Amino acid sequence: MAQEIRVLLVDDHTLIRDGLKKILALEPGITVVGDAADGREAVCLAAELQPDVILMDINMPGMNGIEAARRIKEAQPRTAIIALTIHDDVEYVSELVSAGISGYLLKDVSADALVEGIMKVCAGDCVFHPAVTRKMMGEFRRLAAAEAGKLPPLTAREREVLERVSRGESNREIARVLFISEKTVKNHLTSIFRKIGVEDRTQAVLYALKNRLVRF
Repeated sequence: MAQEIRVLLVDDHTLIRDGLKKILALEPGITVVGDAADGREAVCLAAELQPDVILMDINMPGMNGIEAARRIKEAQPRTAIIALTIHDDVEYVSELVSAGISGYLLKDVSADALVEGIMKVCAGDCVFHPAVTRKMMGEFRRLAAAEAGKLPPLTAREREVLERVSRGESNREIARVLFISEKTVKNHLTSIFRKIGVEDRTQAVLYALKNRLVRF
């Protein structure tokens, strides 16, 4: 008999959580062990319940899903997290991948695809919504083209700033940790964007991940 998959639901909308409970209740191998209305509550319940899989919304009051995912994965690396959201922004995907999630699904996903996704991440695989995959591939193709342009190398400090950006840190956080001003951080980012041929933080993170310029 297959082992039961224990799932924690995290979403600030009660109707969403109730709907997910009804869907998953039809699956004999899946049990919803708890639900949380925000990221802070999710972190506490994850530590208490030790679920196999967490379905996590992104935009929630208090602590958002990105920060909650980061904290949960640091404390419980074996717990798989699937972002379940209405947003297909590449920036969100990059930040959550950096946080350690195993899947990114949109809320228009079918019940069958959701269940399949839960089973996949529980088995150690990754799952991404087709629309998200298309956007990610577009970014990788653009970055690959930029890389072929023989862009100048990054300095040691620029690599350090890029690594912290890839971890989801804000300019203020980077400035505090590196003991530099926020203006200096912005100047470093401008230089980084120019050197690697990107236009914003999201594209820079994707470039860094693709070229293994950051350490996790």
